[in-house]
Amino acid sequence: MKYIDVDGVGRVSRIGLGTWQFGSREWGYGDSYASGPAREIVQRSLALGVTLFDTAEIYGFGKSERILGEALGAERDNVALASKVFPVAPVPAVVRQRARASAQRLGVRTIPLYQVHQPNPVVPDSVIMPGMRNLLDEGVIGAAGVSNYSLERWCKADAALGGPVISNQVHFSLAHPQALGDLVPFAERENRIVIAYSPLAQGLLGGKYGPDNRPGGVRAANPLFGTENLRRAEPLLQTLRDVAVEVGARPAQVALAWLLHLPNVVAIPGASSVEQLEFNVAAADIELSVQQQDALTAAARQFRPVSTARFFTDTLRERLGVG
Repeated sequence: MKYIDVDGVGRVSRIGLGTWQFGSREWGYGDSYASGPAREIVQRSLALGVTLFDTAEIYGFGKSERILGEALGAERDNVALASKVFPVAPVPAVVRQRARASAQRLGVRTIPLYQVHQPNPVVPDSVIMPGMRNLLDEGVIGAAGVSNYSLERWCKADAALGGPVISNQVHFSLAHPQALGDLVPFAERENRIVIAYSPLAQGLLGGKYGPDNRPGGVRAANPLFGTENLRRAEPLLQTLRDVAVEVGARPAQVALAWLLHLPNVVAIPGASSVEQLEFNVAAADIELSVQQQDALTAAARQFRPVSTARFFTDTLRERLGVG
């Protein structure tokens, strides 16, 4: 495992564990998943050296936090727990109350990393961040972070906090590489971290899907899995396959390794089983050459998916049988 030391948070594993699926019905895992596989995944994560565990109050409306805290047990105070506040009425008193509620569900006195889940389009960070500052001063959280913030808003959050907003959790993968342009350079320059969620693009970067093999379930509504986007993604997927053969790994592992070769980037893939967790963690040991990293970056930047509107139009036409 590879690690990065983060101010206020501690030793953060470059591969973490995202726990959106813990307690959430969207993935169809149900209650038995929480008491069985979820606990086993967390315990195996600890054994493999994973220290970053990411959750949020909105995941299963608190269930994810409870499940994760219980699964970590006595180790909960020894890892880099990260949770998020959903910014509804995010005035300081509310932010403080909800952080304490998250800490109680997790079973900790201090949440190492507490993040604003997404930018509020109406309420500025000059209102939100004083609540985060209070939490830092009171020791309820170790560090403040944000999620889904542009660089401009990240900098505004910094100013409003009166100190470094240490992280920005964003949608980031070979299929969604926009963070390369400004967020990653900023994080490297300012000693912050970018946390990549959906680092495997919901399985697209596993390389098994194509125009004639589209997934069902939750993924069916993801524009990346539209017929035209799967066609456009083929050059990227082929580059992944080629590099995977060269390094003796699987395409999805190479996609994670690509992220880890970027400065100040960590990834938080989810895992539905211990086997999938082990598969993801193994990516931390993959070494990519400069040429391989550059080839993957070039392929990512050349991928131009169609718009969401085009995806829905194409999907409707396919269902109606319109050519």
